[in-house]
Amino acid sequence: MSSKEYISLNCLPIGKLGQVEYINENNLKRRFLDLGLIPNTMVKTERYSPSGNPIAFNIRGTVIAIRKEEAENILVRMV
Repeated sequence: MSSKEYISLNCLPIGKLGQVEYINENNLKRRFLDLGLIPNTMVKTERYSPSGNPIAFNIRGTVIAIRKEEAENILVRMV
């Protein structure tokens, strides 16, 4: 994987779409999979909370808030 092709989900700009490419192996991976964050899923950054943490993402038509530190574990390709 080229680091230039992929960014972590927490770096995806507001209003932009990203396609999930990889989820790091950790204790949160199962939670992400349960939320529908599986490879090739389209994700859109909706908004940041006033403090910048958590971040709201639109995943399969549902808005879900994910902490910045958790979103760092998900790599996406900007679409």
